[in-house]
Amino acid sequence: GIISLISLAVLSYERYCTMTRRAEPDTTDYRKTWAGIILSWAYSLLWTVPPLFGWSSYGPEGSGITCSVNWHAKDANNASYIICLFIFCLVIPFAIIVYSYGKLLCAVRQVSSIHTGPGRSREQRILVMVVVMVMCFLLCWLPYAAVALIATFGEPGLITPAASIIPAILAKSSTVYNPIIYVFLNKQVSEMY
Repeated sequence: GIISLISLAVLSYERYCTMTRRAEPDTTDYRKTWAGIILSWAYSLLWTVPPLFGWSSYGPEGSGITCSVNWHAKDANNASYIICLFIFCLVIPFAIIVYSYGKLLCAVRQVSSIHTGPGRSREQRILVMVVVMVMCFLLCWLPYAAVALIATFGEPGLITPAASIIPAILAKSSTVYNPIIYVFLNKQVSEMY
């Protein structure tokens, strides 16, 4: 889950950099791609390894079908880890996504203000794509984060196993949605089909 969140943030920033770069991108140079992949995995490992060394722990999640961070432990050790996960693995990636797509949209608006006609429809398509991607990100991860925070800081038993299933499925399926959104809302890709 964390690798998918971080990958979405890295991809949004890379898309912003690629689209706003003045020079033509070098499609034969994969260093930035590998750096993004390595950064995503290293950052994810940084936040998933601590429970193996005693900062919080892993255990059955909600319905007991999958394994995740132990959301139900009420001690300070566990609570501090949950807060850090929430900030560094949800809030910061979301901020990067909003920043990157917001800046990209501003750049597209500047270009389309100079050029009228097709530029305006391109701006609208990009705006729709950005809004849909951000909304899907929120739809997938906010319920999961809310359930985790309620389970950690709320009354014991407030989140039933059945109530935790749908947020967990939404979060785990989030990696599927962005490619679908991109294919259907990107005119260049959709014209190929």
